[in-house]
Amino acid sequence: MKIRKEYVIPVVLIIALSLYLTMRSTDRTNYQLPELPAIIKKDVSKIEIRRPDSSVLLIKRDDGWEISPQGYPVNKTEAGYILETIDELRITALVSEAKDYRRYDLDEGKKIIVRAWSGDVLNREFEVGKPASTYQHTFVRLPGDERVYHARGNFSGRLSQKMENFRDKNVLAFDQSEITGIEINREGQSTVWVRKEVPVPDITEKQDDREVVPEKAEIIWEDKEGKAIERSSVIRLLNACSRLTCENYIEGAEKEDLAEPIYSIIFAGAKEYRLLIFQKKDKDLKGYPAISSENNYPFIISDSKADDIMQVDSGGSK
Repeated sequence: MKIRKEYVIPVVLIIALSLYLTMRSTDRTNYQLPELPAIIKKDVSKIEIRRPDSSVLLIKRDDGWEISPQGYPVNKTEAGYILETIDELRITALVSEAKDYRRYDLDEGKKIIVRAWSGDVLNREFEVGKPASTYQHTFVRLPGDERVYHARGNFSGRLSQKMENFRDKNVLAFDQSEITGIEINREGQSTVWVRKEVPVPDITEKQDDREVVPEKAEIIWEDKEGKAIERSSVIRLLNACSRLTCENYIEGAEKEDLAEPIYSIIFAGAKEYRLLIFQKKDKDLKGYPAISSENNYPFIISDSKADDIMQVDSGGSK
């Protein structure tokens, strides 16, 4: 039985196309992705993040990190993210062998170089470009390798931050329950609030025909004359200051450079916690200069946070 010619040609074409696609797929995947050696995250002691216009050097100190050589404490969340990025770097695909690095922001004018040491041993180094179009991967290069790869995750934005953004912005923190006294100084006048616990009887049950009267303590606040202070004023002030963060630090300034605060507050607890707020040098500037007993550097707090603190009624009497 003869096979008709019109059937033979389509079959041959299908076979040829299948072979082409198979070979093409094989050609595209016929490469070995680099496997990065594992590192022990807790042993990493130094990290350098070098950008074209600046660099940041992070040094591990005890249970935290600091920016060297200034000694600025590093935000714990940022330090954790950077360590995680270094530790979990995974190459997922080969992107290019064409050496067109500008296309991926891996050229000399844009790339970010990340290095991590454990002691004196450099155990991780890579170059970071821009995120891929899906924002699920980042373009990277490895030392001694001219190719461009996809690395899992979108991490270029966090690594491209300036030194200021790595600094710990927490400037005052305390446990509200430990505070027993508050002293507010404003415009030459001083106001003192004192916490007191007043027993409140509560008859709850009878035993043997006798009333059992347990005592509960109610917390109240009074001024020096014994006048009760509005609870809302105390709560607002404690909430505003017990977890206070700054907008940024005053570069090149020392705490001693700031004098004559327009507002100061002392919280008495296990120790004294102090916050001093100063007049703006220019009324159009955003934020107020301030210093704290819990931070070594002068900083700026936002207008809204300063207003929340300074607008609390320091009279506060009921």
